[in-house]
Amino acid sequence: MLRNLDTTALRSFVTVAEMGGVTRAAGVLNLTQSAVSMQLKRLEESLNLSLLDRSARSIGLTPAGEQLLGYARKMLQINDEALSRLTATEYEREIKLGVPHDIIYPWVPQALRRFAADFPRMQVKLVSAPTRSLLEMYGRGEVDLILTTEEQCGPGGQALVELPLLWIGARDGSAWRKQPLPVAFCSNCIFRSGVLQALNNSDIAWDMSVDSELDNAVEAAVSADLGVYAALEGCLPPHTEVIQHGGALPPLPSHKINMYVLKPDDTASTALAGIVRQIYASPPPLRAVATA
Repeated sequence: MLRNLDTTALRSFVTVAEMGGVTRAAGVLNLTQSAVSMQLKRLEESLNLSLLDRSARSIGLTPAGEQLLGYARKMLQINDEALSRLTATEYEREIKLGVPHDIIYPWVPQALRRFAADFPRMQVKLVSAPTRSLLEMYGRGEVDLILTTEEQCGPGGQALVELPLLWIGARDGSAWRKQPLPVAFCSNCIFRSGVLQALNNSDIAWDMSVDSELDNAVEAAVSADLGVYAALEGCLPPHTEVIQHGGALPPLPSHKINMYVLKPDDTASTALAGIVRQIYASPPPLRAVATA
């Protein structure tokens, strides 16, 4: 049967070992000497081991005590860190994370879930907006951390991953075969100008079949085979797929997913940034593979 070590007794044990005696440890712990002695006795009895060498004038550690000391310090450190993180008032505020609509899945929910587990008293406000809008909000100090999709990383940012930009259409769709090519884009999509320029450079006639300010409207039109658009690998909306066009459509430039942290010295922001960094270092659950 597994037993649990008493962290209160462990704290007394560590303090006695570090201070070299019960009297000094009692003063540091703000306890009576008898209370500290009783905790040490209970700890030794629970382990059925002698932890302290009381044969000399100053208390020393037995071999078992020396071995326990390292474990005890680690356990108390984790205990104190958990209590500090869960109860500190500075972790009761709101943190704002800005993410473009098209890269929320599949990475961001994983990051938010892990952050909520580590900082349960923090409120995360997810702001979904195009990259250009997020950069403007970041510049005004309105968000704590943002993710962007850009061909290059701007000053103060960190590139998390570089992904190919792919032609996307409806599952088993045929819109990409039509002439002129029906395209669907949000008016503020950061991919829009580059994709249209690629079509123009390849002398491919196109028609803006859907021009909306809403991402959902564009995704619905593409999934209904009313047009095609571009998305980063691994970020496909439902009912769409990578178009296997065999070279009929021009290649598109890759884009970076970048991260910008407003206050790098803020503990919560740094923690969230670290989680996001770890999430992007691993492959997403589903990744689309393109063949041109």
